[in-house]
Amino acid sequence: MTLEEEVRELAKFAKAASAKLAQATTEERNGALYAMAAALRAQAPAIVEANGEDMEAARAAGTTEALLDRLMLDESRVFATADALEEVATLPDPLGVVSLESTLYNGIELRRVSVPLGVVAMVYEARPNVTADAAGVCVKSGNACILRGGSLAARSNEVIADVLAAAAVEAGLPEGSICAVTTTDRAATDVLMGLHGLVDVLIPRGGAGLIRHCVEHAKVPVIETGTGNCHVYVHASADPEMARAIIRNAKCRRFGVCNAAETLLVDAAVADAVLPSILADMKEAGVLVHGDARVLAIAEAAGLSVAGDAPDAVLAGEADWETEYLGPELAVKCVEGLQEAIDHVNRYGTKHSEAIVASDEAAQDVFLAQVDAAAVYANASTAFTDGGQFGLGAEIGISTQKIHARGPFAADALTSYKYVLRGASQVRA
Repeated sequence: MTLEEEVRELAKFAKAASAKLAQATTEERNGALYAMAAALRAQAPAIVEANGEDMEAARAAGTTEALLDRLMLDESRVFATADALEEVATLPDPLGVVSLESTLYNGIELRRVSVPLGVVAMVYEARPNVTADAAGVCVKSGNACILRGGSLAARSNEVIADVLAAAAVEAGLPEGSICAVTTTDRAATDVLMGLHGLVDVLIPRGGAGLIRHCVEHAKVPVIETGTGNCHVYVHASADPEMARAIIRNAKCRRFGVCNAAETLLVDAAVADAVLPSILADMKEAGVLVHGDARVLAIAEAAGLSVAGDAPDAVLAGEADWETEYLGPELAVKCVEGLQEAIDHVNRYGTKHSEAIVASDEAAQDVFLAQVDAAAVYANASTAFTDGGQFGLGAEIGISTQKIHARGPFAADALTSYKYVLRGASQVRA
């Protein structure tokens, strides 16, 4: 059997399962989620062992520390993933929700009711926990899923997918509800996203290259998850200690996540007062600052190295303003007020998550209204852009689009609707 035939057969299997899964009751789907969570905990040693092999291979290949952090699973992370599945089970059922109800002029009763999309294909990189998150969200929303993880996490993904699929079937869901493409051949992704009529939606989650490739070449609908060139802007009215705490959290909590801040904008009027302590925090955290000339001058005056073989700060170039570092690097720029900050964010941001630190509520309102992003914050860290933090449960991605799903999206975004009409012998003239 060729690779194309193998992937197509898997999709047919999932398509057949999706019709049955769409009819599963709330109790059946939630019961499967609890069974899947229990199975993850029971099989945690096998999952961690497989992940150890992935980690060893990734280190040997020179993988960055940020990606290694995304890849790594220990028992606590496996258990946290299981907890997330149980949290999804407690959420309201996204199916059968009536969003419109009326009686037409002719007496026909109309309702618009939420239904599953069908088969959801998920293509992702480096993060094996996504295997469980995606499967859980799809089960909750009555969709069959086809999981296509990256080669870095191949062993971890295969074990997790097998554990979840077996638990779901044992709990009463149809075989094929959870499928995985296990080959490391990249051509399988191209086959999967060309299966119009079998795959109902494709969701890529990973680096800019993967997302762009899927958007440009897919023959099936795509929900685009975006890269995160996120900003924190310190307004002239900001409390310095609040600004310091927020940027430290937004940048340094975890370097390799898409909601991490990659650029700090500081109002020039307060740069001399605010930046020294922030730059010192970045140095302590091992973060290389890419600053404009004003920032470098402040850094040098504050005792940071701006020259030599291992500087704490270097001069920023145009590329730095548009870079998602996903590592211990931060672009820092002084701006002349609120409007320049907004213009900078809207030009270089990826419409993911943007924050202002300001005591001036009018400035907050302008920033929140004018910045074009899926999530905008006043006086809070961008690190909160996450399905669990938003009360959505395990997310399947963070969309930077404006159509259908935007920001962290979960089970309710994997539904469509149909119109259900009941008549009493009406015919149209």
